[in-house]
Amino acid sequence: MSTFSGISPLQGGRSIRILTYNVHSCVGTDRRIDPHRVADVIAQSGADIIALQELDVGRRRTGGVDQAHLIAGLLKMESHFHPALHVEEEKYGDAILTALPTRLMRAGPLPSVGETRGAIWVQVDVNGLTLNVLNTHLGLRGVDRARQVAALLGSDWIGSPAFQGAPSIICGDFNAIPLSPAYRTLARQFRDAQLLAGGKPRPTYPSRLPVLRIDHVFVSEGLGVRRVTAIADPLARRASDHLPLLAEIEPSAALTRAETRSVASG
Repeated sequence: MSTFSGISPLQGGRSIRILTYNVHSCVGTDRRIDPHRVADVIAQSGADIIALQELDVGRRRTGGVDQAHLIAGLLKMESHFHPALHVEEEKYGDAILTALPTRLMRAGPLPSVGETRGAIWVQVDVNGLTLNVLNTHLGLRGVDRARQVAALLGSDWIGSPAFQGAPSIICGDFNAIPLSPAYRTLARQFRDAQLLAGGKPRPTYPSRLPVLRIDHVFVSEGLGVRRVTAIADPLARRASDHLPLLAEIEPSAALTRAETRSVASG
């Protein structure tokens, strides 16, 4: 597995790279189960924060591996995992990985019919700036997605004082195209990173011939976007049925405010 090397944008500038990636239990389009290949895709992206969906932990169908722990270890990062599905010792869900200092704020279920869905929220310390990162995987039915987005916007999640007090990134597999009610509801409060970056927004699903834009990164006010890339090299097209979406975020305005407060308090 190759590893990312070089100066992190957090050390050399004012940007942070976040990747959202539905890894399909690390089962590739060639039907091969390979968490190492998924980790390689992530490493080559140089992402600082990674939001993963559809991870298997201790499931017989994928060899009993803790995919969240394994991928985090290969990347020399820590992981926070939430099992949307937990049956006996088998788990399936979402995770946030990073080497930056983090605090788990909430991990829990969302209103679901059929396959259970959930979300995970951490706060990340970015050079003294507290940044909310929320990762989710919404349902396949529009009625479920509407209820799930309503829950996310409620007082337990995005509507909570702790969330409202910091710049925020909401990302994941929303199973929602831009014309859908779930997307539009979120877009009324947050900005789609692909639209902010300019250029033509890129679809991410299915990975071999992507036509649907259902994986998204949303950002709050105070965060800029330098560029967004749907990584579509041959390795990424094989590693999962979704392409990873990489956004380079500029927290410059938020950082300036944090630095001003720090100077004033010092």
